[in-house]
Amino acid sequence: MAQTGRPPVVTAEIISKLEQAFLIGATDKEACFVAGIGMSTLYDYCKANPEFSERKEALKDMPKYTARANVVKAIDEGDKNTSTWYLERKAKSEFAQKTEVQQETTIMPVLVKFLDNNDTNNNRDTNGIS
Repeated sequence: MAQTGRPPVVTAEIISKLEQAFLIGATDKEACFVAGIGMSTLYDYCKANPEFSERKEALKDMPKYTARANVVKAIDEGDKNTSTWYLERKAKSEFAQKTEVQQETTIMPVLVKFLDNNDTNNNRDTNGIS
């Protein structure tokens, strides 16, 4: 029996393009552009296919995983700079570079004249100090 009606909007080719884009950390908007579909089409597809929605989010995390793997590989190969960089970020309390801030303060003396309420002398300026 032949299929009738509109062909599926999200084909295997579109899924492949979306996955390749998500694999390099593309946003939904970027992936839709690459795949040639609208964002509403992607969201409708994700709603109808929750397993794809989960896969999409996992694929978006792959660049972080790859970067992590590269860092660990460099450390395993004895790269001291990468090792130091890693420790400064992951074990901050022990290895982060500390910066000391020194602050100098100067105390300036201030002259204050208190006036007696019974003072009949009207030689006061606008600040109350004569």
